[in-house]
Amino acid sequence: MRGAGEETVAWRRFKRDVVPFVAMFVVECTTVGSNTLYKAATLRGLNFYVFVFYSYVVATLLLLPLSLIFGRSSRLPSAKSPLFFKIFLLGLTGFMSTIAGCKGIEYSSPTLASAMSNLTPAFTFTLAVIFRMEQVVLRSSATQAKIIGAILSISGALVVVLYKGPEVLAAAFLTHSPPTISPHQNLTSLEPSWIIGGLLLATQYFLISVWYIVQTRVMEVYPEEITVVFFYNLFAALISVPVCFFAESNLTSWVLKPDISLVAIIYAGVFVSLFSALTHTWGLHLKGPVYISLFRPLSIAIAVAMGAIFLGDALHLGSVIGSVILCFGFYTVIWGKAREDATKNGAGSEHSPLLLTHIVEDEALSLR
Repeated sequence: MRGAGEETVAWRRFKRDVVPFVAMFVVECTTVGSNTLYKAATLRGLNFYVFVFYSYVVATLLLLPLSLIFGRSSRLPSAKSPLFFKIFLLGLTGFMSTIAGCKGIEYSSPTLASAMSNLTPAFTFTLAVIFRMEQVVLRSSATQAKIIGAILSISGALVVVLYKGPEVLAAAFLTHSPPTISPHQNLTSLEPSWIIGGLLLATQYFLISVWYIVQTRVMEVYPEEITVVFFYNLFAALISVPVCFFAESNLTSWVLKPDISLVAIIYAGVFVSLFSALTHTWGLHLKGPVYISLFRPLSIAIAVAMGAIFLGDALHLGSVIGSVILCFGFYTVIWGKAREDATKNGAGSEHSPLLLTHIVEDEALSLR
């Protein structure tokens, strides 16, 4: 009996801690993998307008049967309702953020994109304060932590964009030739493409924060996740038709061949738009938003490794320093948010059922 009980507790802990950790790690790998594949495909001639359009089409076709099978019986919003307009706004904002992100990666690298992604909590917190979704109490340590974290995140992003510095991991690492650093190398990031890429990526994550705010409002009124995500991808695909075809009028660019371009498009549609969204939804239900958000800085290390292995990207000192500042600011925002939630929930008897279950399991395990 005792052995069976210990095995049950161990299995519960495995499902509670190990499975979510592995799932979130895989999601970060797939997201960075999509950026890396896209960068590699653009080096082979893939047009980013073509990539954006086909990615939304793949996601829409995959979500259509899922929305019909797993969608609930709630009525669809009227085409003239404010809710329908908000979902359309989701599609427009998502499309604009994807365009900015793809172009930003094209100008820079997936590593810079992963570093800049840590701006999202700072932007989201600022917008939430503006739209009165977050309370600001300047005397509260939680509010002070969130403000300081937001400032640090933006400062770290500026360092990554404006200060490139010498190479600490050279692209020549893969070609077995020693890195060369000129004594006259300018430490500032003078390359226009790097600065433009950084600004585009910052724009992307600002638009993603706007998307979060709008999506929160939508879900408050119409909590149908699969249906909302389906219409979001559908609207984004419809918006991308005139824009992408006008921007890329060469019809030969739209003919897909069985090469890395097709792989990048299918990968983005399946693993980013579908798998990542479903896994994050499950993880949020199981562990909460704080736990899920803690994995975002992990994408930097994954991007560095993938960029060095598959793209031969060089890692510069400015990216390291800026990423450290970004991560510190990110975790400061998360700490402030966690402290604020703990204060709201109160101490002692205000624990959630999931937390109470964890406490009971831990106490039972210690007694055994």
